[in-house]
Amino acid sequence: MKKTFGIWLAFAAVIHAAGLDFAEMSKEIHAPADVTTVTADFEFTNKSGLPVTITKSDPGCSCVAVQVSGGKFRYETGESGMIRATFDMTNFSGTVDKVIALWLDKDPVDKPSTLLKLKVNIPVLVAMEPKTLKWELGGKGEPQTIRITMLEGQKINVTSVQSSSDSFICELKPVEPGKHYELIVTPTNVGVAGIGVFRIETDCKIKKHRTQQAFAVVRKPTAAETAAKP
Repeated sequence: MKKTFGIWLAFAAVIHAAGLDFAEMSKEIHAPADVTTVTADFEFTNKSGLPVTITKSDPGCSCVAVQVSGGKFRYETGESGMIRATFDMTNFSGTVDKVIALWLDKDPVDKPSTLLKLKVNIPVLVAMEPKTLKWELGGKGEPQTIRITMLEGQKINVTSVQSSSDSFICELKPVEPGKHYELIVTPTNVGVAGIGVFRIETDCKIKKHRTQQAFAVVRKPTAAETAAKP
């Protein structure tokens, strides 16, 4: 038993020695409404007794660019470095979670030894609920409503709404101009599957929030939706 325990300790020490010691493994950023990118720096030090090489990084999304400080990938004992993650928020709003995987030395292809987590809170100035309206194929084609609300104390006017499809008729109803609107959507034929995209233009001063999109679809219900019916 003592011999087995000693082997386990030795194995654990090798695993620990092969890693990098990060000051923070996760970061949370509250982004201003008018920025399009944010940057998070993850600082580390090689406190093991062996050299460590960063062989690969994968942020899992083209919206995140990963850089290693100075383009240096091999770190001797005691050396420090930094992983910089730059997140392009152009197509995102709300809370977004990203994971950056790092492979060190002989990590298996499917098992990176280091996962860095980045949470970005992006202000929502124009909120839509729901963003997607759904009708069952062959069902009732009754009108449904998307509620548009301006948040963060902003007064923003909806200036126009354009539909990508003749399969849906939409009507914009100002409830409280500059603050609340309703977009009433009616399918023209629920006997045929179809999808529509609504381009909602506003006079928001911040360009990235100026144009919004909502969706409508006529389709067969999924198996989960069918099972959930009373």
